[in-house]
Amino acid sequence: MHCRILLKLVELFDAHEVSFVSVTQAFNTTTSMGRLTLNVLLSFAQFEREVTGERIRDKIAASKKKGMRMGGPVPIGYEARDKKLVVNPQEAERVRIIFRRYLDLGSLTALAQDLRGRGIVTKISRRADGSVRGGIPFTKGPLAYLLRNRVYVGEVRHKGRYYPGEHEQILKLDLFGAVQQALAAQTRARSYARANTGSLLTGRIFDDRGNRMSPSTANARGVRYRYYVSCVLAQGRKNDAGSVPRVPAPEIEARVAAAIGEQVPDADSQCQQELIASHLERVTVHKQKLELRLRVDDLTEARSVTIPWAFTPPTRKREILMPHSASALRPIRAESRARLVEGIAKARLWLDQLVSGEIESTSEIAERDNCSERSVRMTLGLAFLGPAIAKAAVDGTLPRGCGVSQCLDMPSAWSEQWRLLSGED
Repeated sequence: MHCRILLKLVELFDAHEVSFVSVTQAFNTTTSMGRLTLNVLLSFAQFEREVTGERIRDKIAASKKKGMRMGGPVPIGYEARDKKLVVNPQEAERVRIIFRRYLDLGSLTALAQDLRGRGIVTKISRRADGSVRGGIPFTKGPLAYLLRNRVYVGEVRHKGRYYPGEHEQILKLDLFGAVQQALAAQTRARSYARANTGSLLTGRIFDDRGNRMSPSTANARGVRYRYYVSCVLAQGRKNDAGSVPRVPAPEIEARVAAAIGEQVPDADSQCQQELIASHLERVTVHKQKLELRLRVDDLTEARSVTIPWAFTPPTRKREILMPHSASALRPIRAESRARLVEGIAKARLWLDQLVSGEIESTSEIAERDNCSERSVRMTLGLAFLGPAIAKAAVDGTLPRGCGVSQCLDMPSAWSEQWRLLSGED
């Protein structure tokens, strides 16, 4: 890391016509030999750094194969003693309850509600700086991870493989296996439901940047809504999406079917599904129009048809509206506050590790903490929140409606961040 800083400094010096002369080393940048010596030293330093990294990774892999614990968060049900996992009897019983109740309920949502009623929360642990992590109600994501964690049957994971661990198992294999079968069955049921949503334009609809738009659904107050969403959104590449990344499915299907009906003879005898399946090759969505590629019959070449279509956002952008009376303010929810404070602390820790060179990249953080790299990159945005917002989060004085999702993509100016969250002009 120091060599990289030195190299950057030399580049900066060169840009401003400043020479670098070492007092303790026999080289300077005013001569060609001095530049050669500097570059050789930097190359060897980088080589040594990479070799050290390879040795560390090999050591971790060898230790994992032996079942040794190599750091990381301690899962609920265990405690860390002498660098080993030791069963915590009280927490272990909570883990068994979670697995049994999932088999009884068959739903992560119902399980989260059941655990909330029983007062079972995430593991409480104390960090090195004295702050407390965890102790909040379970949500679906952590529950899904917990139910698939093979550490509870005495195994450790490394690079997608599992090895017998040194720690004692909490669950019997038959209970763990039954839960895995139930999770797999639920996943298959969701996949089948998505495949049979009646989305007529599947495989034929694209945004104006050439990205395929996939069918998606949402449920609100018992009502199910269908959409077509640009596939790059699910990959975390929002900037690569077209001008209209999300459209309501029934509206776009009806508009396309009506346009096909105007171009095809005897269209009255065919339903929407038949018209689209028989004559539509492709539809491209723009903000002000739809471009259709139609094939009227097997003998005629496909032709392009453009129809007007105006995209209207389904909902207004959510804003925080503050009452005039300060006494009428409702504070942030306890669960939202706990998640936000934990996210800020985690983001600042990761940022320090990246800046200091302790961690090479976000992918290394994701592998170490068993999360996706996209989640790491999004969480890192919390490290740049202003101190006033961070203090308000810790004190619980942020207004209701604030949370992790509202603070992920904030402007860099602290004053602008506070204005957005507080609603002040």
